[in-house]
Amino acid sequence: MKTISTPSAPAAIGPYSQGKIACNLLFTAGQIPLIPETMEMVTGPIEAQTERVLKNLDAVLAEAGTSWERVAKTTVFLTDLGDFAAFNAVYEKHLGGAKPARSTVQVAALPKGAKVEIELVAEV
Repeated sequence: MKTISTPSAPAAIGPYSQGKIACNLLFTAGQIPLIPETMEMVTGPIEAQTERVLKNLDAVLAEAGTSWERVAKTTVFLTDLGDFAAFNAVYEKHLGGAKPARSTVQVAALPKGAKVEIELVAEV
C-alpha cells in the first residue's frame, strides 16, 4: 500500500492521510475547502467552497498519477441539500466529460464549518 501526500492539497487535520493506493485503486480522504498554502477555509457560497474542494482533489489525483476520467466513485457530503443544484453546476463544469458514480448525502455538520466535503475512489 502506498500513501499519497502532496503540498498542493491541504495537510491532514487529524490522524489520516490525503490518500492511499491499494490494489491499483486510490482512496482519498474527504476534502473540505481548505486552501493548502494557508490552511484557511474558503468561506462564502457553496460554489466557491465546491471549487476549492475539487482543486484539492485535483492535486491528490495528480500526485497519485491519475485523473478525473479514472474516478470510479465520489461521495459528496453537503450540510444543506438546498445547495444541491448550485453544487452540481460547479461539479459538472469541473469534471467535464467525467461522470463517476456518485452518492450525495446531507449531514448535520462538517469539519471547520465547511458546507461540502468530497471523497473519491479512482483507478491508478
